[in-house]
Amino acid sequence: MSTAPPPAPRCAIIGIHPDDGASLTAAARARLLTADCVIGSAQTLAQLGELLPPQVERRPFDGQLAAVADWIRAAHARHQRVVVLTSGDPLCHGLGSQLTAALGVERVEILPAVSSVQLAFARLGRAWQTVTIASCHHHDSGEWHWSATPHHALYSTLRSVARAELVAVLTSPANSPARLARALLTAGYGDEVRLSIASRLTSPDEQVVADLPLAAAAECEFATPNVVIVDRQPPPNPLPLTGIADDFFTTNSAQRGLITKAEIRAVALSKLALRADSVMWDVGAGSGAVGLEASRLCQFGDVWAIEQHPERAAQIVATARALRATNYHLTVGQAPRDLTNWPAADAVFVGGNSGQLVAIVQQSLARLRTGGRLVMSVVLLDALAQLTNWLDAQGVNWELVQLTVARSQALGSHQRLAALNPVWLVTVVN
Repeated sequence: MSTAPPPAPRCAIIGIHPDDGASLTAAARARLLTADCVIGSAQTLAQLGELLPPQVERRPFDGQLAAVADWIRAAHARHQRVVVLTSGDPLCHGLGSQLTAALGVERVEILPAVSSVQLAFARLGRAWQTVTIASCHHHDSGEWHWSATPHHALYSTLRSVARAELVAVLTSPANSPARLARALLTAGYGDEVRLSIASRLTSPDEQVVADLPLAAAAECEFATPNVVIVDRQPPPNPLPLTGIADDFFTTNSAQRGLITKAEIRAVALSKLALRADSVMWDVGAGSGAVGLEASRLCQFGDVWAIEQHPERAAQIVATARALRATNYHLTVGQAPRDLTNWPAADAVFVGGNSGQLVAIVQQSLARLRTGGRLVMSVVLLDALAQLTNWLDAQGVNWELVQLTVARSQALGSHQRLAALNPVWLVTVVN
């Protein structure tokens, strides 16, 4: 008669607070009392020393988080009962998600504590069901700036603030509330944003500071760990996602000719067929009008733009700041040379080419994802002929749309139609 194998052991992942175990549930205490191996930070293991059995193995994970899953597997192979201690709710930007993915949901038991986000809102006496939770508990990328990429540690938090009016941010010693405040100021936010900071929650030296202006928060230091609550008031007269007035993109009359006019932008953006998470290239950004409007459509995506003239680039950054377009990444350089390190694109718009149209198109097609779209704006007949002849020679199917726009214009007490320069849009679907 065969004997069924014993059930596979489960690892208990217990959420805790720095309160000497006072907030531990009865179930959590029971797991600790029967544990053979307890894994946690050195500080936590020392803090809970009296609650742990004297014979238990204490294993600090400081600087070794990636190895924890292997430690658990090895302990289970020795038929040991394992407990992992982590802060707050293990499944809210915590170690619980990583271990569940590595070990399988059937091999873990989650015993959460109240999360630090819940505690912060409780201290402030505020409802939190609409909050977006972000974390900048990552590597130290330094201060955020307009040439930073999506790999910057504060990027995901800035995007959360752009999309949501209420954001709770889990910080780190490097990516502190003050650094976050400075990043928000650099991104263009001002009086419409307030920060509340809850530090050292459940500790004797707990502190909660509410409703700080960004400029004040940027100069303050707060004890760690802490949670930042970001309140953003929407503007009273918000701009549309697209169809922004041409004059918004430049106040320099000499640069007005660089603007892709609103009617042309509307058609170009429709041809690009952008999704909310699209990665788009804007080559030869000029005034930035196409790419900046695209960044408003791609709220979960990114726009990578290049402009070779520094004075135009400076104007683009000023406009991006006015739009809080933190998912717009501008390179001051030349295409196609400086496109090498960009990510693969879902859509590419070529508005300027400095005589390098074919080379730019060639590289764009090589980096365009399957199903992606390349849209090229052309105003010169010889450039159109060069482009379409090259596409034909490569066996690439293309579509041409000619756009001729006339706007009403006052003529004394009457109205006339004033024609804009005709534009051709050439579209390729990869």
